[in-house]
Amino acid sequence: MASLPQLIQAIRAQYPLPWAGLHGVTHWGRVYENGLRVAETTRADAEVLLLFCLFHDACRMTEGWDRGHGRRGADLAARMRGEFFDVSPAQFELIYDACERHTEGLTDGDPTLQTCWDADRLDLARASIVPSPEKLCTEAARDRALIDWATERSLRRSVPDWLESTWGTQAATG
Repeated sequence: MASLPQLIQAIRAQYPLPWAGLHGVTHWGRVYENGLRVAETTRADAEVLLLFCLFHDACRMTEGWDRGHGRRGADLAARMRGEFFDVSPAQFELIYDACERHTEGLTDGDPTLQTCWDADRLDLARASIVPSPEKLCTEAARDRALIDWATERSLRRSVPDWLESTWGTQAATG
């Protein structure tokens, strides 16, 4: 199986948008950090969370409304499974479902799905949308301090300092 940096480079090879754009790798990194914070309470599957972060916006064709991008990301995960990563069938079902339905505004479901969706929604401020507690799935994500922390990072377009060391990519040059 490939390393995490190899997986990310394979995703990048087919990604048509700016790598550090609105829906690019820096967003994925912030979503991952948001999800790790939420998962401290929800006990979400960390591997599913990571793969959701990498695939949920990986097949966008535009930075604006992009109908079907979640399913395209889920399908990309299906094509890369086995070569670049391996998970159990149950984990893959969660990854696929989380990616495919992440823009539907759902709030009910498996705690791992909820954690994935909350992690993404907590980074909405980058698109001038302040996360609303009513639209978040988990009590952990509805915490005002967490919303404020995530919103501030999103507005600043914070770049996780571990992108290069852990994911093997840089925001600007990758």
